[in-house]
Order: sequence, then C-alpha cells, then structure tokens
Amino acid sequence: MVSKMSKNPFLGKNFCFSDTAFTQLMRKRIYRVLLIASSYDAFLLEEDGRIDEQIFNEYVSLNLRYPPNFILVKSMDDAVKVLEEEKIDLIIEMLSSAEEDTYLWAHRIKQSYPSIPIVILTPFVRELSLNLHKINSSDVDYVFAWLGDSSLILAIIKLIEDKMNAEHDILEVGVQCIILVEDSVRFYSSYLPKMYQIIFTQSKSFISEALNEHQKMLRRRGRPKILLAKNFEEAVNLYEKYKSNLLGVVSDVSYERNGREDRKAGLALCKIVKQDDKYMTVLLQSSDKRNEVLANNIQAGFINKNSKTLVIELTNFIKQYFAFGDFVFVDPITKQELVRASSLRDLQHKIFKVPDASFQYHVERNHLSKWLKARALFSLASLFQRFTPHDFENVLAVKQFVYDAISRFRLSESCGVIAEFNKVDYDAYLSFSRIGQGSLGGKARGLAFLDQLIKKNNLRDHYENVRISIPQTVVLCTDIFDEFMESNNLYEIAYSDSLTDAEILNQFLEGKLPKHIYPDLLAFVQVIKKPIAIRSSSLLEDSCYQPFAGIYSTYMIPYVNDEQIMMQLLEEAVKSVYASVYYKNSKAYMTATKNLIDEEKMAVVLQEVCGRQYEDHFYPTISGVGRSVNYYPVGPENVEDGVVNLALGLGKQIVDGGRSLRFSPKYPQKAIQLSKMELTIRDSQNSFYALDLNPDHFHPSIDDSVNYKQYYLDQAEKDGTLQLVCSTLDFQDNRIQDTYYDKGMKLITFASILKYGQDELVKIMNDVLKIGQQVMMKPVEVEFAVELNCPVDEHKQFYILQIRPIASLFKNKLVKLDEFPDDELILRSENSMGNGTLEDVFDLVYVKPESFDASKSQLMAETVGRLNQQILDDGRTYVLIGPGRWGSSDPWLGIPVKWSDISAAALIVESGLKNFQIDPSQGAHFFQNLTAFGVGYFTINPFLDDGFYSLDFLNRQHPVYEDTYLKHIRFESPMTIVMDGKKMKGIVKKPKF
Repeated sequence: MVSKMSKNPFLGKNFCFSDTAFTQLMRKRIYRVLLIASSYDAFLLEEDGRIDEQIFNEYVSLNLRYPPNFILVKSMDDAVKVLEEEKIDLIIEMLSSAEEDTYLWAHRIKQSYPSIPIVILTPFVRELSLNLHKINSSDVDYVFAWLGDSSLILAIIKLIEDKMNAEHDILEVGVQCIILVEDSVRFYSSYLPKMYQIIFTQSKSFISEALNEHQKMLRRRGRPKILLAKNFEEAVNLYEKYKSNLLGVVSDVSYERNGREDRKAGLALCKIVKQDDKYMTVLLQSSDKRNEVLANNIQAGFINKNSKTLVIELTNFIKQYFAFGDFVFVDPITKQELVRASSLRDLQHKIFKVPDASFQYHVERNHLSKWLKARALFSLASLFQRFTPHDFENVLAVKQFVYDAISRFRLSESCGVIAEFNKVDYDAYLSFSRIGQGSLGGKARGLAFLDQLIKKNNLRDHYENVRISIPQTVVLCTDIFDEFMESNNLYEIAYSDSLTDAEILNQFLEGKLPKHIYPDLLAFVQVIKKPIAIRSSSLLEDSCYQPFAGIYSTYMIPYVNDEQIMMQLLEEAVKSVYASVYYKNSKAYMTATKNLIDEEKMAVVLQEVCGRQYEDHFYPTISGVGRSVNYYPVGPENVEDGVVNLALGLGKQIVDGGRSLRFSPKYPQKAIQLSKMELTIRDSQNSFYALDLNPDHFHPSIDDSVNYKQYYLDQAEKDGTLQLVCSTLDFQDNRIQDTYYDKGMKLITFASILKYGQDELVKIMNDVLKIGQQVMMKPVEVEFAVELNCPVDEHKQFYILQIRPIASLFKNKLVKLDEFPDDELILRSENSMGNGTLEDVFDLVYVKPESFDASKSQLMAETVGRLNQQILDDGRTYVLIGPGRWGSSDPWLGIPVKWSDISAAALIVESGLKNFQIDPSQGAHFFQNLTAFGVGYFTINPFLDDGFYSLDFLNRQHPVYEDTYLKHIRFESPMTIVMDGKKMKGIVKKPKF
C-alpha cells in the first residue's frame, strides 16, 4: 500500500501526536481512612478479617498502587481525637441499629470538617433501611449497603477519587467516564464493585501495551472513571459537563426529577443523550418489564432488575458495548463476528483483512475512537474522532489512513522510551529496548538520550524529505555480562597479563551466553532484516566525566535469511565484544585513567546497520562525525561554529583517521579541501568501506573489521551511490563540475549537499549539534549516517548513531605564552590543542623525516609501542613527533598506533613533510581520546612556514634508542611545554643544559 499521509488533511507532514500527561492524572487520592464502628462491628473487622489487609490484597490483585491506611475507632470521642491529630481523607461510619447515637455522628463531624467526605455503611437490615431518611444528605456524601465484601470499600474509595479528579482528568486530559444513575442503595452497592472490577480488568489489558513498568504505572491512571448520580438533575449536569468524553450511561428508569419520583426519568435522560449522539451507548434498568419495549424504541439496552443474573448481564453489556476488551469487527447485517483485534498492534496488522462494509460500519459509529479512549490512547482517538468515511475517496483510503496513523502513533509512543524487551510483541516500531535489568552502559545511554532528544524537539518529521531517527536498537544490559562471566568462570582468564588478546578471545568464545536470553535474541533477528552492528557499551564509555571512544570492539554481521546462522553469528559477536574489555589496549586505557579493570562492566548494543545492499556488500551513502566545537578553525570559522567530517560508505573511513571531507556547518561552501583544484584532487576520498555480506567471511577476531571490505570509487559508481556525492574533473576544460558525468575524474565533494543544500542535510547536522550541546551543557560529538539512495516515494534517512560529550582541553588556568626566539625552541605550533604548562617531561621520541617511508608505518607503530611501554614502566611521560595522522588506520596517512601504543605521551605532534601534508582528523576516535585525556596535540608544517621544528638540534642529541626510522632521546633536565588553549598556540622549549 502506498501511504497517502502527505495528502491527507488530518495527518500532514508536521502532524505530531501529543503525549498524554499521565503524570498529571489522579493527583488527589485517598491515603488515610478513618473507620468508625461499633464494638461489635469493630470486632468483626479486626478478628473476622483485617480490613486493611483485605483492601491491600484487593489492590495488589488488581495491580493498583497506593493502598490507603485505615484507622479504626469505636467511639465518637476517639474519632474526634484522631481528626485533631491526623490528616484524614475519608470517613466511613458503620451504621448499627444497636446504637442510636450513630445517626448524630455524621452531622457533628461534618460541622467541624466540611471538606472530608463521609460515607455510611449499613448492613441493610429492614429497620435500618427504613431509618435512612433520617440522615441529612448534606451531612453524608454516600450511603452503601455493607455485606462484608472488601471490594465495596475499594469501589467507595475509587468512586470518591474519581469525583475528586474528574474535572481536571476528564476535561483537560481526556480521560473517559461512565455515568451511573441509580437512587437505590442496594443496587448501586452491587453495581459499583462489579463495574470497577470490569474497569480494572480493562486497565490490566491496555497497560500490557505499555513499553516498560513506568509507562504501565502511569497508564493505569488513565482508566475510565465512574460518576454516580442519584436524580435526574445530577445526571443531566454530569452528562452536559462530560459528554465529549463519555463511554456510556447506565441508568435506572425511575428516580427523582424536580424533587418528585418520575417513573420515566431514565427514558427522558436517554432521549437527551441520543439527540446529541444517536450511537452513544445507554443501558436502562427497571423492575417494570414493560419498559423494555420503550428502551428498544429509543435504541437503548435494557436489563430487568428482577433478573437473578442481573450483575452478570450488566457485566456482559459493559464489556460488549463500552469498548472494553478486544475490538470485534462484525457483519453490519447479521452482527456476526468477522475479525477480532486484541491490541493496537493487532488492529494495525488486521485492518486490511476487515471487509469494507464492516469497517465502514464501525468507523461511522466512532467505535474505533471509543475503543482507543477506553484504552487511554487519547491523542490517537481524538484524531479518529475528527474524520468520517466521506472525507476519503473510498474505504480503502480510510483503511490506509488508519493504518498510517497507527503506525505514526506507535513510532511516536516508542520514541524516547527505553522499552522492556518482550519477545511476543517485539516489532519494527520499538526503537529502543533493553534485555536485562542492569546498566545500559555509556554508549547505550547516549542512544537513549538521542531518542528522547529527537522526540522532545519533534525532529523526526521536521524536515521536508528527510526522516531523523536512531537505528532500531536492543541493549543487553550489564547484568547479562555479569551472568556470562560468572557462569563460565572467566574472570581469571580476563585478568591474566600473560595471555594474548587472541587467547582471551578464544576462551570467551568457548563460553555460553545465559540460556534465558536466546528466545529474545531470536525474536530480535526475526524482526531486523538488515545487517546488525554489535557495539560495546561499557559503564565508562562515553561518560560525561571521562569520555572515550574506540577502545572496545564493534562488530557487524551480515543479514542472512537463516535464523540458525544469524543466531550463531550474533552470539559469537556478543562474546567477542565481551572479550575486548580485557584486551591489552583496554587494560592500558584503564591504567591511564586510573580505573580498576574489575570495576568495568559491559553492556552490548545490538543495532540495525544503516544503509542499503549492493550485490555482496552493504553501506550507507554517507557517514559523518560532527563536533559542536572546532579546535582548528580556518578562515572565517570560529571555535564555536563546530566542524563536520563526511565520507562515502561506512564510518570507519572517518573514525580511523582516513580521508574525509571536513567543513564547518556554518560555512558549508567554504571547505578548505575544495578551495583549490590541487587540494581537492590530493585530499579527496579515493576509497570507501562496506560490509561484506558473505557470512563465511565473518569470524571472531581481535580485529573487529574482519569482514569490512575496502573498495575504490568505481564500485560506488556501479552501485549508483557515487553519483549522489561526487563532482567531476573535466580534463578538457581543466575545471571541476559540481555534478556527475560519465567521463572525467570523479571527486567526492558532496557538492549537492554543501553548495546546493540538498534535503537540508547541513541544517540538520547543525541543528543536531546545537541541540545536543544545549541539552548536555557541554560540547558534543555526534556520529551519524545518511541514506540518500531511496525510492522516489520514500523519505531519505538520517540516522543519529551516537552522542558523547567532548572533554574540555581549556582549563580555567590562564597561560601566558611569551615570545621566544627559535634558537630556544624545539618546536612551535600555530595550531595546537590543550592548555597549561608541563615542566616534568624529559623524554622525546620522533620519527626521522629523512627516512620516513609510509610503507613501513606499521613497523614504526610497533616500535613506538615498545618504547611507550618502557617509558611507562619507568613512570615517565614523553613528547611524540611524527608525520601524518597518528592513530590513522590507513598507513598511507600516518602511523597506525593504537591507544595502548602511546598511552604515556604528554604531547603528540603531527608534523607535515614536504610531500606529506595531511589535515588533522577531528572525527577520529583516536583524536577523541587525546582530548579526553588532556594530551597536548600540536600540528606543524614547517615546509609551509606553519610552525617551527628544530631537527638539527634533535639530530645532535645522544639517543637512548635509535633505528632506521625512530629516535628516543632522554634529556638530563626537563623540557618546558606551554599550551595556550585560548590562542591555540604552543611551544616546546629546549631543556637547560
């Protein structure tokens, strides 16, 4: 079916469902009840069955909260004393024929405490019923017949609470109500407990659709209310006030009207109701069977009060006609059941199976909106109440509209909510779910926060052609990790310093995940029909106080139409992420941060991978990393303008320090890489990453990119993605055309986005960064992916993958950076990060520029790692200088060290060579960790007169270690390192000799 939402006046592009204010419902409650009883009644209540225990059990059995406390007194004097000392919300008197004084109690109490409701319970023996007229109605709110059933006490409390909260909850929020009109104490004492039992059962049913315990608790407050009227005037007043939120009326036929008994009062009330809405449900009751014909004539239900099955008939009528229970589509002629829907999800799935005549019959009578209101789905019900079948071309269009509306409502309801995973109900409409009760970990918390951010700022459908969301996500909480570690006895293996990473991984792969999560994982893989990313989410990861990135593993497994293979791949990937907590690199990070490895716990994020399949590989059109601060502003850019890096394909291209396009979202048309043709040709991305979809190519490895494939751009051209992001170098005219042509060199410039504002993508990036920084109250880094290669009638997809705070390098301490002549310096940088002065660094390791060979960069990385460990063991720190990007996974862009290889560095310097100048990558995970630890970070390009580097001085120094490519120097006195975070300048002064 093709959605017509955009053309429909009821559900336009910017239509948003408002959240029901459940927290504002039922604000007035009965917490303390004063129960006044005779000695005999008190004995029965205390010894025959504790009333507070009975009520508590009644509350528990119905999943209700806040059971009241009961204070039992036996005399008027005791009652007065309690009222003077305690806050009482309700007074109940047990009326006894043995004590005439009880008739006076209500009057005396009401005189002193007029705001406290008073209820009289009577055993309803004949002599007491004859004396009820002695009770002044202004003194007593209600009289009930007491037969020892605690469910009546519960009904009394709920009736009074409903009355107290009715005006706000019904008129302002939209809670539904049922009006009961009955003047017989015996009958309404029988009706009310049964009606509340039906409502609470209904409440149990609809709260099962809530996504977590908190939602269930809140949605209970949205149950329908019961309002009791005892005469015609009261009934009409209640109806006129609440008729817009009325499920139906249950009324006697004979009761007072204008102060006199009117044997047709109920019929008159029914006519008023039916005049406003001929389909409104009304049930009439009477001891006079002749009234049944009159009820039928005005299309009202009827029950004979003399029936031996009166309460059963009442129950069945309410369930069938008050929109409780399942929604039953019937044949309009025969009234035979055709289709039954037990939940909103079920209704959505079955809409197109309902015969047109039946569907139209129910829509015309507002049965859908009534059913939704009874389930506390007020905003969706309100939408359905506003249209008729005549607003659409045909019934099929109505069905499509209802389907689309339910779809959007369910997406809206799940957005921003951490749902408890339910294998029975799990489907594509749940954006974020959890398995387990432990912590979500830092990365998953960031995702949940993003989901909430999208909802609160109405970002999902805010832009014309782009839909914003997080990928569908399930989190295995940290208690699953604890159970896995303990049940497989893995802690000794994990803490071992003698085992290699590969040996630790193999031991973890031998373990078994907890059995109880397998059905949940199976339900997950049955819903996700895309590759799955299995991402680490440790307690420390991406925390506000100690953010870091890329330390633990992230795996991607292909989608295979075989559940057994998917489960095997998923299980191996989860266990591989668990193992990565204890790899050498991770332990080095723990040491550097002064955290204890045994305090770290791992949650795991299972997430659909963004993108599309092309033959045997899968990737998104664009991956990006944005920062709300720009540590290296160029030209008109400022620090607070932010910076974004974009790349074709998987984000590994950016976070591992590969070639990407850098620009400021405030000045998208002024990207430095696109300012000159030679820069564009030199720095443009010439390859991209995609996920290999062959399941045989994924195997557990300490290299989490084991099944990534790197392609040249001609593959993207075959896939049809290059055309969306490239420009073409026209060799004949020697100019770059901002579009795709068959002939000519293809350059990834994202011109259609940066220069021509395609789909407002730059605005989206800028908005996301600004909103993220505003709500986190500190600079943020956001990872995202964009899918542009979509069918014409579908939205482009902008997936926000992650948000993390950026650790500030700018301390409050002011640093004075004096001017020093070059002969006093080892180096000077005009582009630096960090703030402060270091005067205890004696060691310096540098890559010899004259012998640098990019093909040997992996060998250099291994040497740096060994030297770093020696310096770390000596309790020292050092300055590290080398060409290109430190930490890049692309050895042709720099030396591919990992964090554990440089963990003792106090300052890292990236120095360009004459034929090797690479812009720093602010989107890399390596870069993020430098900022998190406050490691100084300088860039210099002496061959471009950008900074100073005294190689002659260093070459003259005696080395601690030296080989073909590297040299390690240890000075007898310390160097002085000064970093001016405000001016972004830094120097390293020579030690004093």
